[in-house]
Amino acid sequence: MIVALIDSGLGLLPTAAWLRKLRPDLDLLLLNDPDGAPWGPKPEQWVIDRVLDIARLALGEGAEVIVLPCNTASVQALEHVRTMVGPGVPVIGTVPAIKPAAAACRKVAVWATAATTASAYQADLIARFGGDADITGVACHGLADAIDRGDLPVIADAIADAAARTPADTEGIVLGCTHYPLVLDDILTALPPGVRVFDSAEAVAGQTLRRMDALERPTAGTSTGTVHVLASGRAAQLPTAAATFESGRLLGATAADRLTIS
Repeated sequence: MIVALIDSGLGLLPTAAWLRKLRPDLDLLLLNDPDGAPWGPKPEQWVIDRVLDIARLALGEGAEVIVLPCNTASVQALEHVRTMVGPGVPVIGTVPAIKPAAAACRKVAVWATAATTASAYQADLIARFGGDADITGVACHGLADAIDRGDLPVIADAIADAAARTPADTEGIVLGCTHYPLVLDDILTALPPGVRVFDSAEAVAGQTLRRMDALERPTAGTSTGTVHVLASGRAAQLPTAAATFESGRLLGATAADRLTIS
């Protein structure tokens, strides 16, 4: 069984790495979009059309489960993808871990891109799932773009800037961009001791496996643990910047560029 993960850049790596750890024999199809990245500033209909096109490509390559480990894609295109593929193909989206953070911490900061921080989407999530917690949005200027480039000095500066603008008595940090778990250790180093960090990559991977297993389709002997990459529809390898991060190195060890596009 092939599980496809769709994102504009490297934000798909944390969820894909969790899938690799939890189910090493699972075949993964990683579809990023360097020609269209980043998706966040693009018009909503553009994003919807782009994600739908990539989802069609994934189906053509044999994907039986589709994951959108990208907040922009999940917010704007998730329901459109579900409608297109029908009930026989599970489509799993991503939601920042505001609910568990608010349940565990009295004061929470949501680290996200500037666009997400200012969005009605994040405000709605906080209103729906924030409970009684005091929640502050912190825009991490340039962090996602620097991660996509593997630019370690800019990553360090962006994290330091976000940490400096996070209220001093914050107990929990929600990683509101799927890129950010790639630099989790650097984020933890920049935060005061005892601050908890919440991200959704492991939960999304777990939900993906549950939905996949619920299909009750035979998988024994059919999966080989391969990782194939399509970059804006072209057979490719993971971007060079992926090797900067542990998740990228884990997936790059089995990634190949031999997938034929029909």
